[in-house]
Amino acid sequence: MSDAVTVVWDDDLRTYDFGPGHPLAPIRVQLAMRLALEFGLLEPDHVFVHTPVRPATTQEILAVHTSDYVDAVVAASTDPLYRDPKRGLGTADDPVFLGMHEAAALVCGATLAAARAVHSGMAQHAVNIAGGLHHAMPDSASGFCVYNDIAVAIAWLLDQGVERIAYVDVDVHHGDGVQAMFYEDPRVLTVSIHESPRSLFPGTGFAHESGGPAAPGSAVNIALPAGTDDQGWLRAFHAVVPQVLEAFAPQIIISQHGCDSHLEDPLAHLALSLDGQRMSYEAIHTWAHRYSDGRWIAVGGGGYEWVDVVPRAWTHLIAEMSGSSIDPQTPVPAGFREFVMERLGRSGPALMTDGRTPWPKPFDQGFDPGNPIDEAVLDTRAAVFPHHGLIADPDPWF
Repeated sequence: MSDAVTVVWDDDLRTYDFGPGHPLAPIRVQLAMRLALEFGLLEPDHVFVHTPVRPATTQEILAVHTSDYVDAVVAASTDPLYRDPKRGLGTADDPVFLGMHEAAALVCGATLAAARAVHSGMAQHAVNIAGGLHHAMPDSASGFCVYNDIAVAIAWLLDQGVERIAYVDVDVHHGDGVQAMFYEDPRVLTVSIHESPRSLFPGTGFAHESGGPAAPGSAVNIALPAGTDDQGWLRAFHAVVPQVLEAFAPQIIISQHGCDSHLEDPLAHLALSLDGQRMSYEAIHTWAHRYSDGRWIAVGGGGYEWVDVVPRAWTHLIAEMSGSSIDPQTPVPAGFREFVMERLGRSGPALMTDGRTPWPKPFDQGFDPGNPIDEAVLDTRAAVFPHHGLIADPDPWF
């Protein structure tokens, strides 16, 4: 059982909405919260629901974004015809909408609330599944992300005197915005496991991107080939992440849980199951207790199969975080399935599993340098392990 857990939620978080037809639809988060409620995950005495949420202040946002960019977002928020492609506003990915600044600031405020809960000791773990906007850059919107709520929270924690923060990103897309904002800061370790930039947006996240001159080894990128499934993904994850976490010794772990690595996701090309994703949550939970005294902040992220994937994935995340893990064979509650039919006119999933039972084959028991997944792992270990005093290459098995 986990100690106190804070779940941050406010119905107004649904206002972060790029409009009809956009992949990042707020219904994704609504359905996830509804499924978590159906399972009673917010009812235990040790689970606190933080609501309402205070938007991040302009000053808090300016800790990671430029004043010119924030001014542009504010201007766009009252003008639906506003276009500024240089700053990523008014594009197909990031169309402007009325109240955009306020909605994006609220997402930042929700992740800040999670950070405050953990930093203050009010909670050991905290989650904001409406957050995870990891692509936003200091001076531009990108990839459905206007403000970078994760970076805002990291900057706030650093201002409070936290000396080492590890950020672990399991979204199918590279966590480029967070990496860019802290690339020269040795206090922040950014770890991203994602589909290769050779085949997927944003085109960054190669293994050689390993931190700036002031922070060598502080950026860890595991770029996996399209088609990687549970077994390969978990093997790569366990071959790199716990080692660098142990060496870095973070005081707090922040994780981004985009579930667009799923085989049914329409915008990417990895082949994970819900079961493999659930195992990543279990691993991060274990590592938080092992390496950061249990201090763990989690956010959502991508995920564009709204009904079958996102709600189940993030319900498993909340369940794992709260110490109320759901047996994968558990039927999806009838109330949730009825709600999905009423709202979307389609049936929901039947079980909380995809029927897979993956496990990570230990990398240090041998590797195949001709296997593209093992090659990706070797590239990452070669790029960052020496900076952390770690041995990069175990023995090959041939």
